[in-house]
Amino acid sequence: MEFQTNPSIMAAFFLYLAVMMGFGIYYSRKQQQLSDYILGDRKLGPWLTSMSAEASDMSGWMLMGLPGYAYLNGISAFWTAAGLIAGTWMNWVFVSRRLRNYTEVASNSLTIPDYLSNRFHDAKGGLRLICAVFILIFFIIYTSSGFVAAGKLFETIFLLNYTQAMILGAFVVIFYTFLGGFAAVCWTDFIQGSMMFFAVLVVPVTATMTLGGPVDVMARLTSENPGLFQLFGPISGSAAAIVLLSSLGWGLGYFGQPHILVRFMAIKDDRELKKSTHIAMSWVIISLFCAVAIGIVGRAYLSVPLENAEAEKVFVIMSEQMFPSFITGLIWSAILAAIMSTASSQLLVTASAVSRDIYQSFIHQNAPEKRLILVSRLTVLAVAACAVFLASDPDSYIFQMVSYAWAGFGACFGPAVLMSLYWKRMTLRGAYAGIIIGGLTVIVWKYFSWFGLYELVPGFFLSAAAIWLVSLYDRAPSAAIEKEFDETVRRSSSR
Repeated sequence: MEFQTNPSIMAAFFLYLAVMMGFGIYYSRKQQQLSDYILGDRKLGPWLTSMSAEASDMSGWMLMGLPGYAYLNGISAFWTAAGLIAGTWMNWVFVSRRLRNYTEVASNSLTIPDYLSNRFHDAKGGLRLICAVFILIFFIIYTSSGFVAAGKLFETIFLLNYTQAMILGAFVVIFYTFLGGFAAVCWTDFIQGSMMFFAVLVVPVTATMTLGGPVDVMARLTSENPGLFQLFGPISGSAAAIVLLSSLGWGLGYFGQPHILVRFMAIKDDRELKKSTHIAMSWVIISLFCAVAIGIVGRAYLSVPLENAEAEKVFVIMSEQMFPSFITGLIWSAILAAIMSTASSQLLVTASAVSRDIYQSFIHQNAPEKRLILVSRLTVLAVAACAVFLASDPDSYIFQMVSYAWAGFGACFGPAVLMSLYWKRMTLRGAYAGIIIGGLTVIVWKYFSWFGLYELVPGFFLSAAAIWLVSLYDRAPSAAIEKEFDETVRRSSSR
């Protein structure tokens, strides 16, 4: 097999892959119990917490999907970035510390379904099962978007067809997630987050300087395509309002993303979350604005226009044209880092939902820890196989796949998590109603595409309304549930 690139690029790329797989082998020896595999036994520090959360959040869509969207749609892509920045900040400020404490108070919960079930003392486990099912559905879609990104990346770099390239990328992610569990994923996330930050910053800055500076870039783009700098694109009136609401609505999704929320649960000391917030917000603001800039500057930098799904390769092509071979290899490795950091987190959360919330809760309650870890690892393989199947279409849009899964989680779990943390009167039946209505709304709204409104927005608010109405007409929570709520508030308010 011949490579499409030179040995320097290949050396940088395979060095990175070897290090990531090495983490998996190293941490595979440290997995003694399920809490080690799926939550790292709550031992993360502030830097690892923040970088792992943001790296697992900003997947391959940040370096491929979002730049491609900006390449095709111009500055209007900044509204999506603004919504994500606002959502990230609210998640860290309003959710992180209280969720960390509540999951410990509520029987040391290890997963989001585990937490919601314990929070409402769901003895029958029905809520846990429903949550686990929705996690399986939407994470298979979400993980497949990462494999699509890996396929497009490897297809560009190597002399491989799309299917071979996609399977190769999926293999590396599966390898270190299968062996190393949460600790391996978090440490690789830290490295991957650093690489992503370097790559997303250096590419648009270098391209802009090469073209003569920001003024020259603006002048060239304005003369060729002035529509790129319209805040709402070529639309106005009610259509513009829908675009604005849909773009900003992305921020609502943060409250329900299990692979991000689990990082809050794993920090060693909740008082360190303030420091983690500052680190995370700095990373997110710079990275998202640079990702949009890549797509816009790419319109001026590339001589051959990119069309449709090919636009999502703008970052890959720009870096190949402007840097020496070894640096190009490192930057391409950063794209793979973005893909791997999120896909591995998603596989791990799905595995935890199956092992903890389905197998242990309904099939074998007294299963030994080694058996639960084995179930988790087998789930990683099964979910990855489904995701590979869904990712088999090379014309899939990464951005669209991510937006659907993001909406699913945001509507299913966002209102339930947020209201469970702040509303003592919320009940078990309210949680059932919110999760089911939120998930079904996203599925139905996506199918009919009513008004062109992003399905997360109606899904989130209908879910919240269902929780509120059903809880109000339900019996008040028991004294034991209220006592746990008060204890969480006390812990979260103390220094």
